[in-house]
Parts: sequence; C-alpha cells; structure tokens
Amino acid sequence: MSSIPDRKEAQVRRLMQGPHPVVPAGLAAAAAARGDRLLRRRRILHRAGWTLLVAAAVAFAVWAALTHPWQVPPSDVSPPLEGW
Repeated sequence: MSSIPDRKEAQVRRLMQGPHPVVPAGLAAAAAARGDRLLRRRRILHRAGWTLLVAAAVAFAVWAALTHPWQVPPSDVSPPLEGW
C-alpha cells in the first residue's frame, strides 16, 4: 500500500521538474474579465432576490391590512338571539 503514494509523489515530482507549459498572453486579462462578469451577475441576482423578497413582504402586509385574516369569521351555526 505504501508504494501507491510513493508512485504518485514521483509522478508529481517529474511533472514539477519538467518544462512548464507556456501561458497564453491574454489569460490573466480574460480570467479577470470573467471574474468581473460573474461577480456582477451575482450582485444583480442578489439584488433581484432581495427586491423580490421585499416586494412579497409588502404585498403580504397590504393584503393582511385589508382582509384582517387574524379575525375569526362570524359563526352562522345558530340564529341570533333577539327579543328576550
């Protein structure tokens, strides 16, 4: 079992000592631009999510203020007692 890590370590050492690949000239700029796009998209999605959450909370508050769902509806089981 101890030969497997040694073999992997030897492979990694050979890769690290060998010739390094040439990095394209615009790679860093392209990576930075992609990161900016992802960050901008993430900010927009977070803002849209919070805006939607606030709009839903306001809509619920307006609905609750107009309909008063916490009040018990009048009971229609027995007739009203009048004339006693």
